[in-house]
Amino acid sequence: MIRVVVADDQAVVRMGLRALLEREPDMECAGEAADGAAALDLLRRTRPDVLLLDIRMPGMDGLATLRAVAGDPGLAGTRIVVVTTFAEDEYVFAALQAGASGFLLKDSAPDELVSAVRVVAAGEALLSPSITRRVISLFGGTGVAPVRGLDTLTPREREMVAWVATGRSNEEIAGELVISPDTVRTHVSRAMVKLGARDRAQLVVFAMRAGLAVPGQT
Repeated sequence: MIRVVVADDQAVVRMGLRALLEREPDMECAGEAADGAAALDLLRRTRPDVLLLDIRMPGMDGLATLRAVAGDPGLAGTRIVVVTTFAEDEYVFAALQAGASGFLLKDSAPDELVSAVRVVAAGEALLSPSITRRVISLFGGTGVAPVRGLDTLTPREREMVAWVATGRSNEEIAGELVISPDTVRTHVSRAMVKLGARDRAQLVVFAMRAGLAVPGQT
């Protein structure tokens, strides 16, 4: 059973998400919170698998909540999906840096939201190409900070990290390079270990910091 906590300051949003989650046989809503402080307390009491987190909330906002979760070893098993809109572009890269495993748009279809919960609960990152491209257009390629371990990557591993930053899945990258998805998965996994990345979302952050780009891609 996938246990989910919903944090949003709008009661109608929380109600809708709870109803959506609880109609799924493999999911349950472990609780709701209207602000970050309440969400953090709820997380520590319930230890859910996934937190659906709004960014703009009164008091402790979503970014502060993300940082608090990242700094609490007891919450290492909780994955966070930020529920956002493109009106909040300035928060997206900061949320990635703070530990978000993925993003959902607030107007996403119900089946997309349910699928997102399953993907993140399984340990994958949820970075749709549309959101990733938007982040890259705003922040990518700036080389804002050095990335420890980057020099230990093979040329192929560096290339894979750059491809991951485009938002493509292993299967899509394999199709572009005409190699097997297993080969992509192996290179990505090795790069994650060398860079100390917790998931694909953090690989995107590292790629942006290092200014990595796929040749011919914009």
